[in-house]
Amino acid sequence: MSVTAFFFMVLTMLAAMILIVRVFDANPERLEPERDEDGLEKPLKQFHRPARLRRRDYLVMLAITVLYAILGFWDLGNVRGIVSWETFEKRGDSALLRLEEASELSRIQYYTGATVGSWTLEWSPDGELWTGREILDQGYNDILKWHEFRPEEGFGTVKALRLTALSDDLTLGEAALRDEEGRILPYTADTEALRDEQALVPEEESWRNSSYFDEIYHVRTAWEHMTDRYPYELTHPPLGKEIISLGIRLFGMTPFGWRFCGVLFGVLMLPLLYLLLQWMLGDTLVSGSVTVIFALDFMHYTQTRIATIDTYGVFFILLTYLFFYRYYTQPWDTPLRKTLPPLLLSGACFALGAVSKWTCILSGGGLAVLWCARQGERIWRRGFRQEARSYLLPTVGWSCVSFLLFPALAYLIFYFPYASPAGVSVFSLEYPKLILRNIRNMYNYHSGLDATHTFQSRWWEWMLDARPILYYLRYYGEGDALKSAFGACGNPLFWWTGLGAMVSMVVKGIRGDRMAWFILAGYLSTLLPWVAVDRCVFIYHYFPCTVFLALALGRCLRDCARQRLTGRDKTAPVLALGCAALFAVFYPALSGVTYSAAYGEEVLSWFLGYWPF
Repeated sequence: MSVTAFFFMVLTMLAAMILIVRVFDANPERLEPERDEDGLEKPLKQFHRPARLRRRDYLVMLAITVLYAILGFWDLGNVRGIVSWETFEKRGDSALLRLEEASELSRIQYYTGATVGSWTLEWSPDGELWTGREILDQGYNDILKWHEFRPEEGFGTVKALRLTALSDDLTLGEAALRDEEGRILPYTADTEALRDEQALVPEEESWRNSSYFDEIYHVRTAWEHMTDRYPYELTHPPLGKEIISLGIRLFGMTPFGWRFCGVLFGVLMLPLLYLLLQWMLGDTLVSGSVTVIFALDFMHYTQTRIATIDTYGVFFILLTYLFFYRYYTQPWDTPLRKTLPPLLLSGACFALGAVSKWTCILSGGGLAVLWCARQGERIWRRGFRQEARSYLLPTVGWSCVSFLLFPALAYLIFYFPYASPAGVSVFSLEYPKLILRNIRNMYNYHSGLDATHTFQSRWWEWMLDARPILYYLRYYGEGDALKSAFGACGNPLFWWTGLGAMVSMVVKGIRGDRMAWFILAGYLSTLLPWVAVDRCVFIYHYFPCTVFLALALGRCLRDCARQRLTGRDKTAPVLALGCAALFAVFYPALSGVTYSAAYGEEVLSWFLGYWPF
């Protein structure tokens, strides 16, 4: 760890400590009880009325969303990619590639499809006598990527090459033959699909033209859903992969296509978060500042730009709690029929999250606690006899519809792509058995996973932002002087200050602040289940918690603003500017652009080099 990196880390820690003291010391807003003509306290009907949005709120929301959309979609990956494929249906199927004239080859580049297996590559100096032979593996980690092959002893003069499948159902997108000077040589082939997109052949493989990290699983599954194949990846529910397939249908089987929906949902999180913050706080400056802080969180930016399913789980958690907040804050005397719309909408979003990733199911624990608290207090204020038949029993019934029946229906609907490849009718009893079997297999996989990883971490390391996960790393130039790398971690100024704000929520909750209860319930329900997990886990599992860190931070910053009697408190915009500055410093390691390896070592390697940037 260099002196410069240590200085930046300590400076950020000091700034976070100052901000934590600032926001922690702010007094919570207290709602004065209404009193009758005799000065006696009236029964409290509600603890908070969500603030209305004004015209400036919509303008701020729109500005943040548009600006972040430009940042998020910028340099996301190649828009044009290999879209025509040659399928080798049976073992032994082959393709002959014949050069126009015998030439010295330096390397062969080829783009693999979404199936796995192996090939035999043979080359000949005259097209008759085959003098060279190698086995090319196309494993699970090799799909949807550009590869190159250079034999140890060289090709020599080559007139023809022959690719022979050693496995059934192998797909190949393109093959390029380069001479000693790196030029692509023209050739003829048995199939046009291997040579019809030569203009798209890159100089070398990178994240812009190939899949990386867990995209090899989720993008492949999305493609399998589109082509009516039974999916290989069965460790998560299907909706996230089906959403990925929508981007592929729009933009093709390209890196931009399979990453498009992740960024789109990351962009859509911002107006939803602003809306929830404004309902809770009624302060445009604070809501806008916290939304910017969340938008420029390293985790939010990096995680939404990779074609994995975590983004969709977090999106639906945010949407679930947004609607539940409307239900949770209704006056105690609200008629039953008016309580149902937000309750049902919250349940519907919960169902979509549950069929995207199971982290959304974990968040249901917080909803259950808040639901019980609301029913208990309403009964305590209005009387059990009055509430039991007219309100409580129907509410229990509709809640079961929202949070039990809706998820069950979501599983029945979104598992449709599994039925046809398995030869099962969706109208037969075998269909729910197929779903239940998959659910059991998912549970057995996650509960019995016995694996280790270089970048695995524990839940307490997530809270401290101490151990990022590196998604991609590639060195360039002489002496590896340049690199391209990015991974998932948090903006430390946001995460550390947000953690202090969350501790403040505990204090406020003890004092009777129901808004703090709401935030704590969401945060703890998405974090505490991981405390008992001893399998290999990563910092991106903390992604759902960052939504509630933002809410807690907004709550404390609003208290800072309300505490000032004159002038305007600048804590929120100053914190947003600090987070933006850190985002700019770390941007090369978050976006995949090429940067100096020395810059990474001198500036970005925090925590005694534990940050691998």
